[in-house]
Amino acid sequence: MQDLIFNVDVEDFDAKVVQASRATPVLVDFWADWCAPCHAIAPHITKVINELAGEVRLAKVEVDEGHNMKLAGHYRLRGFPTIMLFQDGEERGRFSGSRASHWIHDWLNEHLQA
Repeated sequence: MQDLIFNVDVEDFDAKVVQASRATPVLVDFWADWCAPCHAIAPHITKVINELAGEVRLAKVEVDEGHNMKLAGHYRLRGFPTIMLFQDGEERGRFSGSRASHWIHDWLNEHLQA
């Protein structure tokens, strides 16, 4: 079984997120170590991913590592954290800022397409 939560970078983003989302939806957390809201939302996202037990996977992108800021530019991210949902190889939605786990769970239910 694939890991539910994993790190990804610009080199493997297409394979591990875009292409992998054709099999299982992938939530992407664009974060930075200096970003307090990024650290605040992390346990909430982890809780939701664990509760969903494989229905959705989580890819974490540290935007300050290597060339990962290119991904932030490609997706026109304006701030961090930005959370994006990929399903069937396409972006299904995004939000920014820290949120509670129940809000994230509800947001996922709204954006996941059967």
